[in-house]
Amino acid sequence: MGKVVIVGAGHAGGSVAAFLRQYGFEGEIVLIGEEPLAPYQRPPLSKAWLKGEADGDSLQLKSAEFYLEQHIDLRLDTTVTAIDRDDRFVTLGDGSTVTYDWLVLATGSVTRKLPIPGADHPDMLELRSAADADRLKSALTPGKRLIVVGAGYIGLEVAASARALGCEVTVIERESRVLARVASPPLSAFFERLHGERGVDIRLDVKVDRFEDTRRMVLADGEVLDGDAILLGVGAMANDALASASGLGCSNGIIVDAEARTSDRDVFAVGDCTFRPLPLYDAEARLESVPNALEQAKQAAAAIVQRAPPPHEVPWFWSDQYEIKLQIAGLPYAVDRLIVRGDPGANHFAVFHMSGDLIQAVEAVNAPQEFMGGKLLIGRRAPVDLEKLADTGVSMKEVAA
Repeated sequence: MGKVVIVGAGHAGGSVAAFLRQYGFEGEIVLIGEEPLAPYQRPPLSKAWLKGEADGDSLQLKSAEFYLEQHIDLRLDTTVTAIDRDDRFVTLGDGSTVTYDWLVLATGSVTRKLPIPGADHPDMLELRSAADADRLKSALTPGKRLIVVGAGYIGLEVAASARALGCEVTVIERESRVLARVASPPLSAFFERLHGERGVDIRLDVKVDRFEDTRRMVLADGEVLDGDAILLGVGAMANDALASASGLGCSNGIIVDAEARTSDRDVFAVGDCTFRPLPLYDAEARLESVPNALEQAKQAAAAIVQRAPPPHEVPWFWSDQYEIKLQIAGLPYAVDRLIVRGDPGANHFAVFHMSGDLIQAVEAVNAPQEFMGGKLLIGRRAPVDLEKLADTGVSMKEVAA
């Protein structure tokens, strides 16, 4: 039967354990996590958790009884410090070891650090875990002033939650538009307008010179900004240090194949920590999303039990800000034009990223039909009529046909 050890008890790691049992694996499963909480959903941390609409119990992936009933050895508050691939065991923080037949790395990502004086202050706020969210939540009381460094999705989601809680919010971004690295110019313009209308002070093309403490920062032009709290939200990097130290292939994450298998046949990696193939685009990339974690969890579990691999999926993502629901399908590879369908001014539109007559990606704002239709067409690699796609009088079903 064998024994599977999973390092990382987040969404990806917890899902691997669940899929293994679902697929009929009868051997031992040891699920090791650094946090004191069982596997939980992370996306709500910047939204529902901050606003008091969710807690640890409501965000759990599975009940505590699940792990007992499924005979999953869940070890929390436990750190893995090393991997011995020759003798197949991992070393824990207390010096003890756990042997494995198959190892799954689900170590996630770590906050990107700013190479700026003061940014490494131990009390500086960031948002990667429930503990981080609790610290941030305590700072978001009505009338407080929050400064967010970084206008990516996490930064903007926190800004929206903070405004809903009655805080004053300033967002600092070094690029010339919000979401510059992850969204199209039309989508960036939309969210910049949306946040501006809700009272967020967005400052673009601004660089931080230094942080004097956790409440005061000095910009490159000498301006001093004071707040009650500062959140660093400048992105994340793959947490691949453990894998790299063990000699596994790494480059912008742990390199895996379509089965989530690393350069060692008995070691798999899933989720935010991986650099993975994208068969739909004949490319490779690192993705940060729950759908990606679930897809790779299925791949690894299927490979371990020697089950037929699951079909390849279209990458997709989402973000909730105020009453706006953004859904994204696909990735903008080899794009030669953008088609905007709908009216951004009415808070209902979609941006299609085209390569010739193929949809490579779609960004849909309060437009579920465009999201679903676009996702379907991306997966089918089906050509579309560009004029019909741009015409809201033509349904997405007709465009797909």
